[in-house]
Amino acid sequence: MNNQRLVILLLLVAYIFSPTLFTWIINPEGAWFRPYIIWMVVIIIAYLVQRRKKRPHDL
Repeated sequence: MNNQRLVILLLLVAYIFSPTLFTWIINPEGAWFRPYIIWMVVIIIAYLVQRRKKRPHDL
């Protein structure tokens, strides 16, 4: 149940900051690697969430 709260919070934050983030990513004067920064953050967050989950052999 705790993961549902985290997902809802992340979706709310994404919804609030998506217009600013999208404008920042597609800015023609911006760096070419900006979209990759966003993907890297998403991958790191997913890794940390999966690492926090207890595995059956860790009991």
